[in-house]
Amino acid sequence: MTERARVGDEHEGRLRADARRNRNRLLAAAKAWFATHGPEAPAEEIARAAGVAPGTLYRHFADREALIHAVALDNLNNALTETRAALAEESSAWKALVRILHQSHELRLIIRLLMAYPAVGEIVKKERDAAQLRHAMIDVFDEVVRRAQAEGTLRTDVGTGDLAVMFSLLAHPLPIMHTDTAQHASARCTALLLESLRAGSEACLPGSPLTPADVGT
Repeated sequence: MTERARVGDEHEGRLRADARRNRNRLLAAAKAWFATHGPEAPAEEIARAAGVAPGTLYRHFADREALIHAVALDNLNNALTETRAALAEESSAWKALVRILHQSHELRLIIRLLMAYPAVGEIVKKERDAAQLRHAMIDVFDEVVRRAQAEGTLRTDVGTGDLAVMFSLLAHPLPIMHTDTAQHASARCTALLLESLRAGSEACLPGSPLTPADVGT
């Protein structure tokens, strides 16, 4: 390899690395803005928060739909990774469930976007990769539920669909302005819901356990 070719390859490598960093910054900034302002957040503000020029945003994402799609895919992929890690690393399925419900901010954001903005769901449905990630997420979550029931920690009269609905409720932003108070309230609500799911409760639930198909997931 000539010296010129080697220098050219190094330069190309730096450009690719810079492009990856810029894309990651844009995705992180978009997530933060979407979480508080929704997907209608101005592109210029997202670019400014990422520390790049608006033109850089449009070089990575042709339009708002492309940006929303990228955020949704990134959220789904990260949520799937988090859920798999919880199942693999925790000493029980119940502990994995607690970890998922308390810690999966990625899953909370995608659920919040899907609930509040139907257009986001339509964008996600267009792509096969998004559907595959969604189905994989459901399968792993269903495994957590089945394992927890098999070990005797999760009540047997609930289904994966029930937990999906509960998680959707938790993902909805609370009408509390003070951030610390909202986080504290959310943590308490999560703990209360988890207590209602423990095996041994004598409270009878109406109807039969909900499946993912029952709740459209």
